[in-house]
Amino acid sequence: MKMRLIYPRWPKLKQQTEFHLPPHGPVVFSATVPEEVDLKFTDDNLEEVDLNEKADLIALSVMLTCQLPRAFAIADHFREQGIPVLFGGIATMLHAEEVKEHADSIFLGEAEGRFGKVIEDFQAGQLKPIYDYLHNHPDIELVGPARREILNRELYNYRGVQMLDLVHASRGCKFNCFPCSTAYLGGRQFRPRPVAKVIAEMEAIPNNRLFIVDNSLAQDRDWLIELFTAMKPLKKKWVSHPILDDEEVVRLAAEAGCWYVYQAIIDTSPVIAGRIKRLQEHGIGVEGTILLGTDDQDEEYIKRLVDFLMGISLDVAEFTILTPFPHTPLRKQLVKEKRVLHNNWIDYTTDKVVYQPKQMTPAKLEELFHYAWDTFYADGGYQIKMGALFKKIIAREMADGTYKRYDPKKSRNFKPHHTANP
Repeated sequence: MKMRLIYPRWPKLKQQTEFHLPPHGPVVFSATVPEEVDLKFTDDNLEEVDLNEKADLIALSVMLTCQLPRAFAIADHFREQGIPVLFGGIATMLHAEEVKEHADSIFLGEAEGRFGKVIEDFQAGQLKPIYDYLHNHPDIELVGPARREILNRELYNYRGVQMLDLVHASRGCKFNCFPCSTAYLGGRQFRPRPVAKVIAEMEAIPNNRLFIVDNSLAQDRDWLIELFTAMKPLKKKWVSHPILDDEEVVRLAAEAGCWYVYQAIIDTSPVIAGRIKRLQEHGIGVEGTILLGTDDQDEEYIKRLVDFLMGISLDVAEFTILTPFPHTPLRKQLVKEKRVLHNNWIDYTTDKVVYQPKQMTPAKLEELFHYAWDTFYADGGYQIKMGALFKKIIAREMADGTYKRYDPKKSRNFKPHHTANP
Protein backbone atom coordinates (compact mmCIF):
# COMPACT_ATOMS: atom_id res chain seq x y z
CA MET A 1 0.00 0.00 0.00
CA LYS A 2 1.04 3.61 -0.64
CA MET A 3 1.04 5.97 2.31
CA ARG A 4 1.87 9.67 2.03
CA LEU A 5 3.02 11.40 5.24
CA ILE A 6 2.64 15.20 5.29
CA TYR A 7 3.99 17.75 7.78
CA PRO A 8 1.84 20.92 7.38
CA ARG A 9 3.44 24.35 7.25
CA TRP A 10 2.74 27.13 9.74
CA PRO A 11 3.41 30.89 10.09
CA LYS A 12 6.85 31.62 11.56
CA LEU A 13 7.85 34.24 14.11
CA LYS A 14 8.50 37.47 12.24
CA GLN A 15 11.28 38.47 14.65
CA GLN A 16 13.37 35.37 13.96
CA THR A 17 15.40 34.37 10.95
CA GLU A 18 13.38 31.75 9.11
CA PHE A 19 15.12 28.40 8.95
CA HIS A 20 13.84 24.84 8.96
CA LEU A 21 15.08 21.99 11.09
CA PRO A 22 14.39 18.41 10.00
CA PRO A 23 11.09 17.62 11.76
CA HIS A 24 11.39 15.06 14.55
CA GLY A 25 7.84 13.77 14.97
CA PRO A 26 7.50 12.40 11.42
CA VAL A 27 10.84 10.54 11.46
CA VAL A 28 10.13 9.00 14.88
CA PHE A 29 6.64 7.97 13.80
CA SER A 30 7.94 6.58 10.48
CA ALA A 31 10.12 4.11 12.37
CA THR A 32 6.91 2.43 13.57
CA VAL A 33 5.45 2.02 10.07
CA PRO A 34 5.77 -1.59 8.76
CA GLU A 35 8.50 -1.97 6.14
CA GLU A 36 6.12 -3.30 3.49
CA VAL A 37 4.29 0.05 3.40
CA ASP A 38 5.42 2.32 0.57
CA LEU A 39 5.97 5.48 2.63
CA LYS A 40 6.70 8.90 1.14
CA PHE A 41 7.18 12.09 3.16
CA THR A 42 6.52 15.74 2.31
CA ASP A 43 7.52 18.70 4.48
CA ASP A 44 4.97 21.31 3.47
CA ASN A 45 7.25 24.05 4.80
CA LEU A 46 9.77 23.34 2.05
CA GLU A 47 8.14 21.17 -0.62
CA GLU A 48 5.04 21.17 -2.76
CA VAL A 49 2.22 18.94 -1.55
CA ASP A 50 1.06 16.91 -4.53
CA LEU A 51 -2.68 17.53 -4.40
CA ASN A 52 -3.20 14.89 -7.09
CA GLU A 53 -1.51 12.21 -5.00
CA LYS A 54 -3.06 8.77 -5.57
CA ALA A 55 -2.00 7.30 -2.26
CA ASP A 56 -4.05 4.70 -0.42
CA LEU A 57 -3.74 6.62 2.85
CA ILE A 58 -2.81 10.21 3.70
CA ALA A 59 -1.23 10.69 7.14
CA LEU A 60 -0.82 14.14 8.70
CA SER A 61 1.80 14.61 11.42
CA VAL A 62 0.82 17.79 13.27
CA MET A 63 3.03 19.14 16.03
CA LEU A 64 1.88 22.72 16.58
CA THR A 65 -1.56 24.16 17.26
CA CYS A 66 -0.97 26.76 14.54
CA GLN A 67 -0.42 23.99 11.97
CA LEU A 68 -4.03 22.85 12.32
CA PRO A 69 -5.72 25.24 9.84
CA ARG A 70 -3.34 24.16 7.08
CA ALA A 71 -3.67 20.50 8.12
CA PHE A 72 -7.45 20.70 7.99
CA ALA A 73 -7.34 22.22 4.50
CA ILE A 74 -5.09 19.44 3.22
CA ALA A 75 -7.18 16.74 4.91
CA ASP A 76 -10.46 18.10 3.57
CA HIS A 77 -9.04 18.20 0.03
CA PHE A 78 -7.93 14.56 0.03
CA ARG A 79 -11.10 13.32 1.69
CA GLU A 80 -13.08 15.02 -1.06
CA GLN A 81 -11.04 12.91 -3.51
CA GLY A 82 -12.08 9.77 -1.64
CA ILE A 83 -8.68 9.18 -0.02
CA PRO A 84 -8.85 8.38 3.73
CA VAL A 85 -6.91 10.63 6.10
CA LEU A 86 -5.20 9.73 9.37
CA PHE A 87 -4.02 12.35 11.90
CA GLY A 88 -1.35 12.01 14.59
CA GLY A 89 1.13 14.12 16.51
CA ILE A 90 1.10 16.49 19.47
CA ALA A 91 -1.52 18.92 18.11
CA THR A 92 -3.80 15.98 17.28
CA MET A 93 -3.62 14.88 20.90
CA LEU A 94 -4.31 18.39 22.18
CA HIS A 95 -7.23 19.03 19.83
CA ALA A 96 -8.63 15.53 19.34
CA GLU A 97 -12.33 16.46 19.29
CA GLU A 98 -11.85 19.12 16.63
CA VAL A 99 -9.42 17.03 14.56
CA LYS A 100 -11.94 14.17 14.37
CA GLU A 101 -14.15 16.37 12.18
CA HIS A 102 -11.46 16.41 9.48
CA ALA A 103 -10.18 12.83 9.72
CA ASP A 104 -11.19 9.28 8.97
CA SER A 105 -9.01 8.17 11.89
CA ILE A 106 -6.89 9.78 14.59
CA PHE A 107 -4.00 8.22 16.49
CA LEU A 108 -3.45 9.48 20.03
CA GLY A 109 -0.29 8.69 21.97
CA GLU A 110 3.05 7.09 21.21
CA ALA A 111 3.13 4.73 18.23
CA GLU A 112 5.83 2.18 19.16
CA GLY A 113 4.41 -1.34 19.17
CA ARG A 114 0.97 -0.05 18.15
CA PHE A 115 0.96 1.31 14.62
CA GLY A 116 1.27 -2.05 12.90
CA LYS A 117 -2.28 -2.80 14.10
CA VAL A 118 -3.53 0.39 12.42
CA ILE A 119 -2.14 -0.79 9.07
CA GLU A 120 -3.65 -4.25 9.57
CA ASP A 121 -7.05 -2.69 10.26
CA PHE A 122 -6.77 -0.40 7.25
CA GLN A 123 -5.88 -3.21 4.87
CA ALA A 124 -8.80 -5.25 6.23
CA GLY A 125 -11.19 -2.34 5.65
CA GLN A 126 -11.68 -1.93 9.40
CA LEU A 127 -9.87 1.34 10.19
CA LYS A 128 -11.10 2.62 13.55
CA PRO A 129 -12.08 6.28 14.03
CA ILE A 130 -9.82 6.56 17.10
CA TYR A 131 -6.74 4.70 18.33
CA ASP A 132 -6.35 6.03 21.84
CA TYR A 133 -3.08 5.22 23.63
CA LEU A 134 -2.64 8.72 25.03
CA HIS A 135 -2.12 7.77 28.67
CA ASN A 136 -0.85 4.24 28.02
CA HIS A 137 2.80 4.66 27.15
CA PRO A 138 4.76 1.83 25.49
CA ASP A 139 7.82 0.24 27.02
CA ILE A 140 10.66 2.72 26.46
CA GLU A 141 12.77 -0.22 25.24
CA LEU A 142 10.59 -0.27 22.10
CA VAL A 143 11.78 3.18 21.05
CA GLY A 144 14.31 2.63 18.29
CA PRO A 145 16.23 4.97 15.99
CA ALA A 146 14.22 7.45 13.96
CA ARG A 147 13.75 6.79 10.25
CA ARG A 148 15.64 9.81 8.93
CA GLU A 149 16.01 8.41 5.42
CA ILE A 150 12.50 9.69 4.59
CA LEU A 151 13.88 13.25 4.63
CA ASN A 152 15.17 15.16 1.63
CA ARG A 153 18.28 16.29 3.48
CA GLU A 154 19.31 18.83 0.85
CA LEU A 155 16.40 21.01 1.93
CA TYR A 156 17.57 21.46 5.51
CA ASN A 157 20.32 24.04 5.23
CA TYR A 158 20.52 27.76 5.79
CA ARG A 159 22.90 29.75 3.61
CA GLY A 160 25.08 26.70 3.16
CA VAL A 161 24.93 25.65 6.81
CA GLN A 162 23.55 22.16 7.39
CA MET A 163 20.77 22.23 9.99
CA LEU A 164 20.96 20.17 13.16
CA ASP A 165 19.51 16.66 13.29
CA LEU A 166 16.97 16.12 16.08
CA VAL A 167 17.16 13.21 18.51
CA HIS A 168 15.58 12.41 21.87
CA ALA A 169 17.04 10.52 24.81
CA SER A 170 13.98 10.39 27.09
CA ARG A 171 10.25 10.90 27.28
CA GLY A 172 7.94 12.19 29.98
CA CYS A 173 8.59 15.02 32.40
CA LYS A 174 8.24 15.11 36.17
CA PHE A 175 7.77 18.88 36.12
CA ASN A 176 4.32 20.31 35.47
CA CYS A 177 5.14 23.84 34.34
CA PHE A 178 2.03 26.00 33.99
CA PRO A 179 2.33 26.87 30.26
CA CYS A 180 3.41 23.37 29.15
CA SER A 181 1.38 20.38 27.92
CA THR A 182 4.13 17.77 28.25
CA ALA A 183 2.69 16.33 31.46
CA TYR A 184 -0.58 15.67 29.62
CA LEU A 185 1.09 14.24 26.53
CA GLY A 186 3.97 12.19 27.87
CA GLY A 187 3.07 11.75 31.51
CA ARG A 188 4.79 13.03 34.64
CA GLN A 189 7.04 10.00 34.96
CA PHE A 190 10.54 10.50 33.56
CA ARG A 191 11.20 7.69 31.07
CA PRO A 192 14.84 7.63 29.96
CA ARG A 193 15.89 5.54 26.99
CA PRO A 194 18.76 3.11 27.63
CA VAL A 195 21.95 5.11 27.17
CA ALA A 196 23.47 2.48 24.87
CA LYS A 197 20.53 2.82 22.46
CA VAL A 198 20.74 6.61 22.49
CA ILE A 199 24.46 6.53 21.77
CA ALA A 200 23.99 4.03 18.94
CA GLU A 201 21.40 6.30 17.31
CA MET A 202 23.54 9.42 17.70
CA GLU A 203 26.59 7.64 16.31
CA ALA A 204 24.65 6.53 13.21
CA ILE A 205 23.59 10.10 12.35
CA PRO A 206 26.10 11.46 9.78
CA ASN A 207 25.49 15.04 10.86
CA ASN A 208 27.98 16.24 13.47
CA ARG A 209 25.46 18.72 14.93
CA LEU A 210 22.47 17.57 16.96
CA PHE A 211 19.53 19.01 18.84
CA ILE A 212 18.56 16.87 21.85
CA VAL A 213 14.86 17.71 22.00
CA ASP A 214 14.03 16.22 25.41
CA ASN A 215 11.72 18.52 27.34
CA SER A 216 14.30 18.84 30.11
CA LEU A 217 17.79 17.49 30.77
CA ALA A 218 17.39 18.21 34.46
CA GLN A 219 15.42 15.23 35.75
CA ASP A 220 17.87 12.48 36.76
CA ARG A 221 21.43 13.41 37.72
CA ASP A 222 22.90 9.91 37.59
CA TRP A 223 21.40 9.21 34.17
CA LEU A 224 22.71 12.54 32.84
CA ILE A 225 26.21 11.76 34.04
CA GLU A 226 26.04 8.38 32.34
CA LEU A 227 24.67 9.89 29.13
CA PHE A 228 27.14 12.76 28.84
CA THR A 229 30.09 10.51 29.68
CA ALA A 230 29.06 8.12 26.92
CA MET A 231 28.52 10.97 24.44
CA LYS A 232 32.01 12.46 24.83
CA PRO A 233 33.82 10.07 22.44
CA LEU A 234 31.31 10.84 19.67
CA LYS A 235 32.61 14.42 19.41
CA LYS A 236 29.15 15.60 18.37
CA LYS A 237 28.21 19.24 18.92
CA TRP A 238 24.72 19.70 20.29
CA VAL A 239 22.07 21.99 21.74
CA SER A 240 19.29 21.16 24.17
CA HIS A 241 16.64 22.46 26.50
CA PRO A 242 17.68 23.22 30.12
CA ILE A 243 20.43 21.15 31.70
CA LEU A 244 20.55 20.41 35.42
CA ASP A 245 22.29 23.29 37.20
CA ASP A 246 25.00 21.15 38.76
CA GLU A 247 28.73 21.78 38.41
CA GLU A 248 29.68 18.21 37.48
CA VAL A 249 26.74 17.77 35.10
CA VAL A 250 27.42 21.05 33.30
CA ARG A 251 31.15 20.23 33.03
CA LEU A 252 30.37 16.82 31.52
CA ALA A 253 27.84 18.37 29.14
CA ALA A 254 30.50 20.78 27.89
CA GLU A 255 33.02 17.96 27.49
CA ALA A 256 30.38 15.96 25.61
CA GLY A 257 30.03 18.77 23.07
CA CYS A 258 27.21 20.96 24.36
CA TRP A 259 27.15 24.04 22.15
CA TYR A 260 24.32 26.04 23.68
CA VAL A 261 21.11 25.53 25.66
CA TYR A 262 17.64 27.00 25.60
CA GLN A 263 17.26 28.26 29.14
CA ALA A 264 13.90 29.42 30.44
CA ILE A 265 14.32 32.74 32.26
CA ILE A 266 11.44 33.22 34.66
CA ASP A 267 12.70 36.10 36.81
CA THR A 268 15.62 38.45 37.50
CA SER A 269 16.96 36.54 40.49
CA PRO A 270 20.61 35.79 41.32
CA VAL A 271 19.73 32.10 40.82
CA ILE A 272 18.98 32.67 37.15
CA ALA A 273 22.03 34.89 36.70
CA GLY A 274 24.21 32.25 38.38
CA ARG A 275 22.83 29.46 36.20
CA ILE A 276 23.64 31.37 33.02
CA LYS A 277 27.08 32.31 34.31
CA ARG A 278 27.89 28.66 35.10
CA LEU A 279 26.97 27.56 31.58
CA GLN A 280 28.95 30.34 29.95
CA GLU A 281 32.01 29.67 32.14
CA HIS A 282 32.04 26.15 30.70
CA GLY A 283 31.90 27.50 27.14
CA ILE A 284 28.19 26.79 26.68
CA GLY A 285 26.17 29.54 25.05
CA VAL A 286 22.71 30.41 26.33
CA GLU A 287 19.60 31.27 24.36
CA GLY A 288 17.16 32.61 26.90
CA THR A 289 13.52 31.75 26.36
CA ILE A 290 11.40 34.45 27.95
CA LEU A 291 7.63 34.41 28.39
CA LEU A 292 6.00 37.82 28.45
CA GLY A 293 2.57 38.46 29.94
CA THR A 294 2.47 36.32 33.06
CA ASP A 295 0.16 37.58 35.80
CA ASP A 296 3.02 38.95 37.91
CA GLN A 297 4.38 41.13 35.09
CA ASP A 298 3.46 44.74 34.52
CA GLU A 299 5.00 47.18 32.03
CA GLU A 300 7.83 48.26 34.31
CA TYR A 301 8.70 44.68 35.21
CA ILE A 302 9.05 43.67 31.55
CA LYS A 303 11.35 46.63 30.91
CA ARG A 304 13.48 45.71 33.94
CA LEU A 305 13.57 42.12 32.71
CA VAL A 306 14.99 43.20 29.36
CA ASP A 307 17.62 45.32 31.15
CA PHE A 308 18.50 42.30 33.29
CA LEU A 309 19.01 40.09 30.24
CA MET A 310 21.34 42.63 28.66
CA GLY A 311 23.21 43.05 31.92
CA ILE A 312 24.04 39.35 32.26
CA SER A 313 25.40 39.17 28.69
CA LEU A 314 22.89 36.62 27.48
CA ASP A 315 24.05 35.27 24.13
CA VAL A 316 20.65 35.14 22.40
CA ALA A 317 17.09 35.80 23.55
CA GLU A 318 13.78 34.51 22.25
CA PHE A 319 10.80 36.47 23.53
CA THR A 320 7.37 34.88 23.26
CA ILE A 321 3.92 35.87 24.43
CA LEU A 322 2.25 33.63 26.97
CA THR A 323 -0.18 31.39 25.06
CA PRO A 324 -2.90 29.17 26.62
CA PHE A 325 -2.48 25.93 24.68
CA PRO A 326 -5.02 23.18 25.38
CA HIS A 327 -4.37 20.74 28.23
CA THR A 328 -1.99 23.05 30.09
CA PRO A 329 -2.46 24.29 33.66
CA LEU A 330 -2.42 27.80 32.18
CA ARG A 331 -5.33 27.09 29.85
CA LYS A 332 -7.39 25.63 32.67
CA GLN A 333 -6.86 28.76 34.77
CA LEU A 334 -7.59 31.26 32.00
CA VAL A 335 -10.71 29.45 30.82
CA LYS A 336 -12.00 29.42 34.39
CA GLU A 337 -11.35 33.16 34.64
CA LYS A 338 -12.89 33.75 31.18
CA ARG A 339 -9.72 35.40 29.90
CA VAL A 340 -9.22 33.42 26.67
CA LEU A 341 -10.10 35.80 23.85
CA HIS A 342 -10.53 33.30 21.01
CA ASN A 343 -9.56 29.90 19.61
CA ASN A 344 -8.34 31.00 16.22
CA TRP A 345 -5.49 28.49 16.15
CA ILE A 346 -3.57 30.21 13.34
CA ASP A 347 -2.83 32.98 15.86
CA TYR A 348 -1.49 30.60 18.52
CA THR A 349 2.06 31.27 17.35
CA THR A 350 3.33 32.84 20.63
CA ASP A 351 3.81 36.22 18.96
CA LYS A 352 0.16 37.28 19.24
CA VAL A 353 -1.97 38.00 22.31
CA VAL A 354 -4.90 35.57 22.49
CA TYR A 355 -5.89 36.12 26.13
CA GLN A 356 -6.54 39.00 28.50
CA PRO A 357 -3.37 39.82 30.47
CA LYS A 358 -3.87 40.63 34.14
CA GLN A 359 -1.94 43.87 34.39
CA MET A 360 -2.26 45.48 30.96
CA THR A 361 -4.29 45.50 27.78
CA PRO A 362 -3.59 43.00 24.97
CA ALA A 363 -2.39 45.90 22.82
CA LYS A 364 0.10 47.01 25.49
CA LEU A 365 1.48 43.47 25.86
CA GLU A 366 2.00 43.21 22.11
CA GLU A 367 3.73 46.60 22.19
CA LEU A 368 6.06 45.39 24.97
CA PHE A 369 6.74 42.19 23.05
CA HIS A 370 8.12 44.26 20.16
CA TYR A 371 9.92 46.53 22.64
CA ALA A 372 11.73 43.52 24.12
CA TRP A 373 12.94 42.27 20.73
CA ASP A 374 13.94 45.71 19.50
CA THR A 375 15.76 46.70 22.70
CA PHE A 376 17.67 43.45 23.21
CA TYR A 377 18.83 43.38 19.60
CA ALA A 378 19.45 47.13 19.23
CA ASP A 379 23.18 46.57 18.74
CA GLY A 380 22.77 43.71 16.28
CA GLY A 381 19.98 41.42 15.13
CA TYR A 382 19.27 37.80 15.90
CA GLN A 383 21.40 36.68 12.96
CA ILE A 384 24.47 38.53 14.26
CA LYS A 385 24.22 37.14 17.78
CA MET A 386 23.54 33.62 16.53
CA GLY A 387 26.43 34.03 14.11
CA ALA A 388 28.75 34.72 17.06
CA LEU A 389 27.67 31.44 18.64
CA PHE A 390 28.16 29.65 15.33
CA LYS A 391 31.74 30.91 15.03
CA LYS A 392 32.51 29.32 18.40
CA ILE A 393 31.23 25.94 17.29
CA ILE A 394 33.20 26.11 14.05
CA ALA A 395 36.35 26.80 16.08
CA ARG A 396 35.66 23.80 18.33
CA GLU A 397 35.02 21.54 15.36
CA MET A 398 38.21 22.62 13.66
CA ALA A 399 40.14 22.07 16.87
CA ASP A 400 38.96 18.47 17.28
CA GLY A 401 38.95 17.61 13.57
CA THR A 402 35.20 17.19 13.13
CA TYR A 403 34.48 20.22 10.95
CA LYS A 404 32.82 19.35 7.63
CA ARG A 405 32.29 21.96 4.94
CA TYR A 406 28.77 21.86 3.51
CA ASP A 407 28.52 21.63 -0.30
CA PRO A 408 25.94 24.21 -1.45
CA LYS A 409 25.83 22.66 -4.95
CA LYS A 410 23.72 19.86 -3.53
CA SER A 411 20.87 22.26 -2.84
CA ARG A 412 21.29 24.76 -5.69
CA ASN A 413 18.10 23.64 -7.40
CA PHE A 414 15.94 24.12 -4.31
CA LYS A 415 13.48 27.00 -4.41
CA PRO A 416 11.06 27.79 -1.57
CA HIS A 417 7.43 27.57 -2.59
CA HIS A 418 4.33 29.50 -1.72
CA THR A 419 1.29 27.40 -2.51
CA ALA A 420 -2.24 28.54 -1.79
CA ASN A 421 -4.34 26.36 0.49
CA PRO A 422 -6.13 23.62 -1.43
